[in-house]
Amino acid sequence: MKDRTGGDNDQALMRQARLVSIVIALTMILWMGAQWLGGELGLPSHYVFLFDLFALAGFLWALIVTFQIWRKRRSAD
Repeated sequence: MKDRTGGDNDQALMRQARLVSIVIALTMILWMGAQWLGGELGLPSHYVFLFDLFALAGFLWALIVTFQIWRKRRSAD
């Protein structure tokens, strides 16, 4: 049986995981939309590359937070 602090920690990790999943999904959708819009508007490639960098930043953030969640779960066992 878990104590109260363990349950609160699990809830916090679940909230973090939910946030990561939302960020990954929104990043992918926005990146795909930006790629499509850049092609439709004929934007120069350096603007499209900027969208790629923003997407990479979002995915990198999600990877780092996911790793932190994994380490916290692993240390709780």
